[in-house]
Amino acid sequence: IHKTYLALTHGKVPKKIKTLKSNLTYFDNKKKITQSALTHIKVLKSNEAYSYVELNPITGRKHQLRKQLLEIGNPIIGDNKYYNINTRRLKNKNLMLHAYKIKFMINNVKFNFMAKFNKDFKYLLETIF
Repeated sequence: IHKTYLALTHGKVPKKIKTLKSNLTYFDNKKKITQSALTHIKVLKSNEAYSYVELNPITGRKHQLRKQLLEIGNPIIGDNKYYNINTRRLKNKNLMLHAYKIKFMINNVKFNFMAKFNKDFKYLLETIF
């Protein structure tokens, strides 16, 4: 299964970053669990304040994309859980993370599905770029 997400983030994501590698930690019944996470990232557009990125997660960890973007200093617009307290944030009631494409194969038959942006994502994308 190949998934592609699009995100609008705070700050300028450096174009030189092509891969996000992390050790993500969570707790299950007070037991600390650490899992590796890998995501390919491509900057589609950016300015000094915001970035529009394409994300291809290789692993599928809980909140992986949100945590990894926060780690590099570029939290997703509208993320009220994973954000940098010291950064001035654009207030938005919706998380600007869009599940854009999914590709998979069943019995040698390829399936490809794409989803259009919702109106809030499209409006913000057009407004900030």
